[in-house]
Amino acid sequence: MNVLKKGEKMLTRTIFLSRFISLWKPCSPHSQIKPATHACRDNCTRYCLQHKLQGHALTNVRQFCQGEAQASSFNEHVNNQSRFQAPTFIAGRNRDTPGEADVSVPFHTKLQECLLPCDVLDLVDRYTPTHRLVSISMTRMWNTTKKMSREERSCELKLVSEHPAFERLCHRARMEAPHMASTDLSYTLLALIKLGVSQRSLVVQTVLRVVQERLNQFDEKSISILATCLEELDSDKNTDALKQGLKLLLEDRFPAIQNVMLLQTTMRLLGKNASPALKKKLEAKALSMVEKFTQANAEYMLTTLAIMHLNSKPLLDFCSRKLAEKVHSVPFTKLIVWLKSYRELGYRNFFFFSSISDYLVNTLNMWTNKEVILLLLEFEGLGFCPVSLLDAFAERLIQNPDSLALRDLLSILKTYSSLNHDLKGNRQEFLANVTHMLESYLPDMSSGDLLKAVSCLSVLDHFPHAPLQELLQDQRLEELLHRDGQSSTGVERKLHMLSLCLRLDGPALPPSLAPVPDFPSILSPHHGPVNLGLLNTLRSLVGDAALQDSVLVEGMHFIDCVITLSPEAEDVCSHSEKCFKTSEKPQRIALLCAPPLSFCFGTTRPRGSLALKIRHLKILGYEPVLVPIHELETHTDQDRVKVLKALIFSHQESSRTEDQMKVD
Repeated sequence: MNVLKKGEKMLTRTIFLSRFISLWKPCSPHSQIKPATHACRDNCTRYCLQHKLQGHALTNVRQFCQGEAQASSFNEHVNNQSRFQAPTFIAGRNRDTPGEADVSVPFHTKLQECLLPCDVLDLVDRYTPTHRLVSISMTRMWNTTKKMSREERSCELKLVSEHPAFERLCHRARMEAPHMASTDLSYTLLALIKLGVSQRSLVVQTVLRVVQERLNQFDEKSISILATCLEELDSDKNTDALKQGLKLLLEDRFPAIQNVMLLQTTMRLLGKNASPALKKKLEAKALSMVEKFTQANAEYMLTTLAIMHLNSKPLLDFCSRKLAEKVHSVPFTKLIVWLKSYRELGYRNFFFFSSISDYLVNTLNMWTNKEVILLLLEFEGLGFCPVSLLDAFAERLIQNPDSLALRDLLSILKTYSSLNHDLKGNRQEFLANVTHMLESYLPDMSSGDLLKAVSCLSVLDHFPHAPLQELLQDQRLEELLHRDGQSSTGVERKLHMLSLCLRLDGPALPPSLAPVPDFPSILSPHHGPVNLGLLNTLRSLVGDAALQDSVLVEGMHFIDCVITLSPEAEDVCSHSEKCFKTSEKPQRIALLCAPPLSFCFGTTRPRGSLALKIRHLKILGYEPVLVPIHELETHTDQDRVKVLKALIFSHQESSRTEDQMKVD
């Protein structure tokens, strides 16, 4: 009998050590771990290992980060295992029932009274930790820090890391991880991350290994928490392997998902690299659940779509309507995140943008200049012109002309010039004030910033003397044109545009002003090929003799087509029902194919660069006509002729009427 008992002990010990070495030896966090798909170990075997082999309990591995004591071999820990005491457990605990609340009521009550993470550690240190106790204790520690400021949280986490009970709790978390329920495992991992435990530490890597082994057993709630953890973990081989396993699991399970938050977490985890077919399925699943969306779900879905690079118009339309309802209670940071998400997705919603703009106008006193400027920059990037907000903010700047930093001033000039905003009666006073602020910063401005400011003012048809004189100094130009390692093409283009503005707009300039360097020969205009369908329609409408395509004016402004109508031509279109007589001199009609982004969103108002081109073409004797080429492409040939005829000849008639009124 003794021989049999000894043989049984040796066999059991051998099984235990083989599993212990393969599953629990200290490992590099960069070693590849494949997601496990097999079931948990047999309960009976586990019971035998815990109660008969206490001498080999998993208490002999300290909590350390890689690079500290991790270089010590596993054999050393096994040889020294007799020095460690086997763990004890609360009597009556059913270890085969995952997630059962086996913590005594007095402990749970005292735990809820802890208001600081160190209070939790002091309490836990007086109890025998179990797998359930470890999980709820760590979660409570994290919860106590949620509402702290950044400085307070940093101080508390430092105290936690220095508390002697924290290492013991982390050690127990690593020991009890195989026995935790899936939800407890997820919460434990999340708490460890939130409490600042290093991702490279043995306790985090051990929990990750157990999660991989048990991944197929995770329910919706556990997966949602786990996915949140993985978002905050840096990339390494262990984490990437778990992410890949979770992706495969979610791809298989997502049709059955009924929780909105889990679906959104799934979408974020799959990310932009998901296949188009999978993105389509996720979009359809999300659309089937939109009626369950809360305000928080709508916010989260917007950022989720941005992360996935999924421009789903139905989802974005729904989220926009949902968010517009509560825009009056949204803080600045959320507004910025929303607008950035729209910008990344290339999606625009006039009603939603208008709701934000109106809210800002009505509560303008609540917002600082910095906040308003950052929001205006996002609107400018989206091509939306918030007219009321720009007017209200201009009035504020007129009343407080010295309230802007240099960077804010440059942002304002960029926004107002790019959106081509008409300030009407406040124009002169606004330009005078921003010019005064600009002149106060001239000694400290870099040459690049000065060129940007002057370029924006020239788009607004404003040419202050002091900034121009400062910019055209030899030292400034030399610095701009000979910057080490940087292309000067953009600088040359801006200087050429400035030269063109000074020559065509004809502002009154001091005689001492130095000339602007010109670079017409080395510049290439930004344009694409002229639309062949448009050319063919125009040839049938006015004939080849009157038509010229791809015209470059002043080395800067590209015209798609120029129609020249001579004084002798009484009828330029033989198929028109009404004949149009030209004026005494030839008329040159410049057809400009303007894409939608050349206009302020939701309006026909041209943006800054297009407005500048139109202004210069009029000075040069052209009659600019904007052609909505994106709309013409959907028309038939017959409809295209009608549209172009209305654009060209109605514009010609109105121009002739204006000329006649000037003569009268």
